[in-house]
Amino acid sequence: MIRHIVMFSLLDEAEGRTKEENLAEAAKRAETLRTKIPSLKNYSVVTNSPEADTTNYDIALICDFDDMNGLNEYQNHPDHKEFGKFICDVRKSRACIDFEM
Repeated sequence: MIRHIVMFSLLDEAEGRTKEENLAEAAKRAETLRTKIPSLKNYSVVTNSPEADTTNYDIALICDFDDMNGLNEYQNHPDHKEFGKFICDVRKSRACIDFEM
């Protein structure tokens, strides 16, 4: 099994919206991927706690796949690419790791 964890730190303002508005939109869009990409076995969308350190990342997607082929299917899926276009416009930074479980 492959676990893919990707985290984003968002800009304070982007695309005419506040960080909070973009965070809500990113979480909503990310949640829709759950039912659209068959290779996703387990999937969580999490946001940083309001009480946590503000230097933490704002949102993370935690995805499990049977193998790297499943991860590649996810990354090349049109709905994932559409999410990617949105998040690229509102993010400050990204961190990612893929590992075998």
